[in-house]
Amino acid sequence: MHHVQIEADIRHLERVIEIVVAIDAFPSSYWSDRVDAVRLNNLIPSQKARLERINKRLEQHRPLR
Repeated sequence: MHHVQIEADIRHLERVIEIVVAIDAFPSSYWSDRVDAVRLNNLIPSQKARLERINKRLEQHRPLR
């Protein structure tokens, strides 16, 4: 994936995660899969850190089992 698309995907995830977890629009597994798909690319450290923050936010939102 081109670095411009990677940045666009990460920015999108950062913007929508807070809204999505608030309204529970999609299961958190959907968003985790999206994060994992971006993670498959050759990322720079700052991109990896941003995705980790997104994942942590998703983990906070997941219901306890």
